[in-house]
Amino acid sequence: MIQFENVTKFLGGRRVLNGVTFDVRKGETLVVVGPSGTGKSVTLKHMVRLMTPDEGRVVVDGQVVSEASGEHLERIREKFGVLFQGGALLEWLNVGENVALPLREKTQMPEEEIMERVVAKLKLVGLEGDMAKFPSEISGGMRKRVGLARAIIRNPEIILYDEPTSGLDPVSSRTIDQLIDSMRNELGVTSVVVTHDLHSALSIGSRIAMLTGGRVVELADPAEFVRSGQEEVQLFLESQFITRRGEWEKDIR
Repeated sequence: MIQFENVTKFLGGRRVLNGVTFDVRKGETLVVVGPSGTGKSVTLKHMVRLMTPDEGRVVVDGQVVSEASGEHLERIREKFGVLFQGGALLEWLNVGENVALPLREKTQMPEEEIMERVVAKLKLVGLEGDMAKFPSEISGGMRKRVGLARAIIRNPEIILYDEPTSGLDPVSSRTIDQLIDSMRNELGVTSVVVTHDLHSALSIGSRIAMLTGGRVVELADPAEFVRSGQEEVQLFLESQFITRRGEWEKDIR
């Protein structure tokens, strides 16, 4: 579905990505983890060409997105929905209006059909009764769920999640994890998740990629990831109290 082929990116004279190569398979949830400043969000931005590689290329569904522009790029971007780190809701619009915004801006869909779809997507994230509320009236976890409803309002094939559980309490974080799983199971979407939260990564990931020093040092399913022989992986696991012999392995799918 998505291929990174020897992607290198410099920012401010620093090599942030250094020959990154990996693939995202159709229908899976690939989770990208790693220390701060290792290029996780930069990787995500390359998928929709918010950034362009200095070397290498990015391919989405057989099309070279890193070379696309104009209408061609817009058609590729229509495959994606994005959940931004803070939810990125417009404070002057209520929940329903925030979710409806992509349809009103990008389509000629009749208003009645827009509202039917808004209600359906809010129901998927458990917020169908909160349409009239404004962002200032809902919790951080609810804001993330509204952002997710907006991300899926145009029925994308791929959803990108940038730190979806950042700043949330453990209960809200696990709610978001369950929703990411349900998006894959109920809608069949391909998901790419950037996170620092290894507990979340091990719960939702089909595979986990670890970035460090601008390179992918491990790419494996959760059980294999926990048992990785890479020192960087083990240090990262231990920093969140997860070990190869830990109880966590019992819960890995």
